[in-house]
Amino acid sequence: MIGSNNNMQGGDTFRFTLPGAVLDPLFRLSRTRANYWLESALDTLLAVAFLSAGLRRHVPLPGAVSLVLLGLFLFSFMEYVFHRWVFHGPLQPMARGHASHHADPRGYDSLPFFLPALVLLCMVAMCALLAPAADVWLLASGIAFGYVAYGLAHFMIHRRRFRNATLRRWAARHHIHHHHPGSNFGVTTAVWDALLSTRYVPRRSTSAASARRAADISTR
Repeated sequence: MIGSNNNMQGGDTFRFTLPGAVLDPLFRLSRTRANYWLESALDTLLAVAFLSAGLRRHVPLPGAVSLVLLGLFLFSFMEYVFHRWVFHGPLQPMARGHASHHADPRGYDSLPFFLPALVLLCMVAMCALLAPAADVWLLASGIAFGYVAYGLAHFMIHRRRFRNATLRRWAARHHIHHHHPGSNFGVTTAVWDALLSTRYVPRRSTSAASARRAADISTR
């Protein structure tokens, strides 16, 4: 890493590497409040732009609505995949950033503000070569809206004390993930955890105590 030092007998040594020169500034940027909210604003604008462009070109309204809903559904699976196999996977830059969130759940750790939008634009460009552009734009708008909703939901889970019992249970499911990182990867929905057998199920003898602890965590 550029600027990183290893304390060794006889003095400090510095290793300058290209990955460190690129990744270290991005890692610092991704922990700032400005980056967090700029990402949310940029992704919202992108979602609205895709939706507007798609609706202007896609005449049958039921079909347009179906594509947006399909995009939301696809995002729920993408959310699960990235959380389970990328953020908790072998890619160290991603795992490192996500570990910071687990260490400080109320922090502003997120991806660099431009990265999700850039990835989605690349996906749209490739898919537009294979399918009608309007269909791709509407599908992408659903994915983008899903990502924005995920970001806001995740923020509220860690910073809001819910009074509604249903919302408290929803928030508690994610708080359990922070205590049992191998389970409950879904944030906005528990569907994929249930289908892929990663939903946290406490032992029967401790289920009542675990439920009380989860409810208490969701109010912190």
